[in-house]
Amino acid sequence: MKYLIVGLGNIGPEYEDTRHNIGFKILDAFAKASNVVYSDKRYGFVTETRVKNKSLILLKPSTFMNLSGNAVRYWLQKEKIPIKNLLVVVDDLALPYGLLRLKARGGDAGHNGLNHIQSIMGTQNYARLRFGIGNNFPKGAQVNYVMSPFKQEEEATLPARIDVAIEIIKSFCLAGVNITMNEYNKKE
Repeated sequence: MKYLIVGLGNIGPEYEDTRHNIGFKILDAFAKASNVVYSDKRYGFVTETRVKNKSLILLKPSTFMNLSGNAVRYWLQKEKIPIKNLLVVVDDLALPYGLLRLKARGGDAGHNGLNHIQSIMGTQNYARLRFGIGNNFPKGAQVNYVMSPFKQEEEATLPARIDVAIEIIKSFCLAGVNITMNEYNKKE
């Protein structure tokens, strides 16, 4: 059984360590822990790994955040993966820093990447793992905030939070979205 795990972010060194790129950072850590490397392919950087008997396609779209739906649709179709086996890893301003929430479906909450996926796929019925980046910014400074790096004290705890995100991804593939939500959403 195949799964498509998509980390949202923007390509390029100027975006690498920004809050908005936490989806890329989580998938990079997952690939490193799995001893796999990404290849530059159509619409993104792609690698494949296994968790027990499940095959996971890890995708970091190269379309930039606001056009992520093109990459998601292409790889779902190419790999013949049902939408119920799609998990999108995304930053979330509405959650405090480091808080992780898995949702089986939902709106885009103002996130341009999720908005584009929803418009291209024609549905909100796909799972997403939201990583809280906080919202400690003055009114009107949202763009600067999401494009800024994590604070030093946040960086110190980031590896542990990323490890939990990887556990959630594995559980999503092995146990399903409902069991994983029940297990992890109540922990924090």
